[in-house]
Amino acid sequence: MSKDDNETSGSMVGVDVGGTFTDVFVLNEQDGTAAVAKVPTSKPDQSGGFLAGINQQVKDLSNIAVVVHGTTAGTNALLERKGARCGVITTEGLRDVLEMRRRDRPRTWGLRGNFKPVVERQHRLEVPERTLADGTVRTAVDLQAVTAAAKMLLADGCNAVAILFANAYANAENESKAAAAVRKVWPNPHVTASSEILPEIREFERFSTTALNAFLQPEVSGYLQRLESAMLSAGFAGEFMIVQSNGGVMSVDSACRLPVKTALSGPAAGVIAAGYIALCAGFDNVITGDMGGTSFDVSLIAGGQSMLSAQTSIDFGMVLRTPMIEITTIGAGGGSIAWVDKGGLLHIGPESAGSDPGPAAYGLGNSRPTVTDANVVLGRIDSSSPIGGKLATLDTKAAAVAIDKHVGEPLGLNTLDAAEAILRVANSRMAGAIRLVSIERGFDPKQFVFMPFGGGGSLHAGAMLKDVGIASAIIPRYPGVTSAMGCVIADMRQDFVQTFMTTVDALDNNALATYMQNHVDQGLAILSTSKTRFIARTISFELDMAYAGQTHTLSVPISVEVNGDTVSVLSKEDIIDAFDAVYLKSFGRLLPKGVRRIINLRSAVIGERPKFDLRTLGPAVGNTESTNQNKTTPKNTRQVYFDKQWHDTAIYDRLSLPVGAVVKGPAILEQPDTTVLIEPGLRGRVDEFGNTIIEKGAPV
Repeated sequence: MSKDDNETSGSMVGVDVGGTFTDVFVLNEQDGTAAVAKVPTSKPDQSGGFLAGINQQVKDLSNIAVVVHGTTAGTNALLERKGARCGVITTEGLRDVLEMRRRDRPRTWGLRGNFKPVVERQHRLEVPERTLADGTVRTAVDLQAVTAAAKMLLADGCNAVAILFANAYANAENESKAAAAVRKVWPNPHVTASSEILPEIREFERFSTTALNAFLQPEVSGYLQRLESAMLSAGFAGEFMIVQSNGGVMSVDSACRLPVKTALSGPAAGVIAAGYIALCAGFDNVITGDMGGTSFDVSLIAGGQSMLSAQTSIDFGMVLRTPMIEITTIGAGGGSIAWVDKGGLLHIGPESAGSDPGPAAYGLGNSRPTVTDANVVLGRIDSSSPIGGKLATLDTKAAAVAIDKHVGEPLGLNTLDAAEAILRVANSRMAGAIRLVSIERGFDPKQFVFMPFGGGGSLHAGAMLKDVGIASAIIPRYPGVTSAMGCVIADMRQDFVQTFMTTVDALDNNALATYMQNHVDQGLAILSTSKTRFIARTISFELDMAYAGQTHTLSVPISVEVNGDTVSVLSKEDIIDAFDAVYLKSFGRLLPKGVRRIINLRSAVIGERPKFDLRTLGPAVGNTESTNQNKTTPKNTRQVYFDKQWHDTAIYDRLSLPVGAVVKGPAILEQPDTTVLIEPGLRGRVDEFGNTIIEKGAPV
């Protein structure tokens, strides 16, 4: 793409900030063309790399209509416990809910274990108030005590506060009054009330989610506001949006108010892009593997739908109850460090060299071997042309020395065998993560394709086919910036939940319809304030249901007519039929005398953003046989190590391969944002979207 095309008015930009690299995807909406960039992530302030990545492709930010950001700021703050000093104001007797959790502990066995909540006990203050489970206010909140508690927290240096009252999901009156009183004396907007975040039953989960939101608010809002200010100063006048963990996007204002919804933001964007790419290519069952510098993130898409989880735990005891795309993360990225324990076992991660100092091959001070170092030593990564633009060359000798010292010598292996051992262990860990989201949840991986992306994922596709039994892999056109592409593709989505404890027989249909209508009104109001163009608005509802006496619930999708923006009343018969269908499919039988109960209402209001034709990213179709033959000729060959021997391996410029080109392994396809490895015995074919389909056995 030419520079002039990049800077045409109306560009949409997706930016994914990872632990090692910041990825940028620029879509020109006028002609459908795209460009990509990959730069090192800047630390500690990530805004430097953010703007540098955009400026590689767009010099004038006033030509950008929309910037969508997938951020790891919230996730990193939780994992590293680098949020704000915050306080809690809670009901008398509930000071230690965050510490007691669900009476679990970090390690199941043994007598020792400790956990420290993000809010210290001295900053968890109690006030007189009480609301009963049926919503009755037994004791009105003491607002003088609330104000005094807020002032005490301010005096102790707290920058944020969470208000956590018993049964506030059933009646928010006391909590709302307390929040209003605190906001009168609190010097910043970082005041969080549980009824505003999660009006849902289950005390610990509600308290934990709200407290973590307060913990993140100053950190995340400060980061996003600095980023937005930097872009505005550079001439940006478009809309800035943030990817949520549910795969949708939201405004910066919403992200500053609800930072818990940005946890796993970047990986979620990658899953959204992977699903869209796979559907366009004719695959609706996909297992994704996002391999960056620090982690390997795995998710499953079945029937074209991403798996959503209502709850996740970022780390032990740090529970978030908010809709998230189900993603399993392990410490097996390109920068993950290989080490041998005292018992002589080889491990990969979870510690990572990150982008600074990075792998030993970077020559920036790290002397311990990483997965990337193993790939460099075995010739799978071209040391003379590393991705990311940070370095001109990689130091193969330094990588070999690190592998020898920390893996080869302890295990009695030569350099090459030690490097292969590192990859075998890394691949085994990745395969285990794939089995966790597929086989262990009742899905046959043979019915799925594997889509690796991220800077390093395409180097390990063949190993996943062999180790897991997946039939084929699909490598996207720009695998290194797939999450950034997902930012551009993602719809705007608002999720709502409301506990609605009742049996179906005793259901007040009009009250349920009122809650649905409130959710729809709130969601559509948020969509209407967005500058983004929507091609459609969709509304969906689910009920969390179970039989009386059961603890665990089933998500029951319900079909509700919406005339204009008005929700119709749902009949009890329709609810019973929907529950019975889901229960029968899950367990194979119904309980003849069972009493059906509704626990929660969940609503989603989605603004569908325009999608672009992936064919615009694909290579041109050659006009003649000789043209195609020239484009499929390797640019050179080099020796690459597979299974204890060196192989002459053809090296191709991947982005110049025409549609229909077939490449037989061993081969390496190089491009600016990643390296694709086709191992011996495998073949790859370029489809009309520029994807490379890799299969084993019969020709593709």
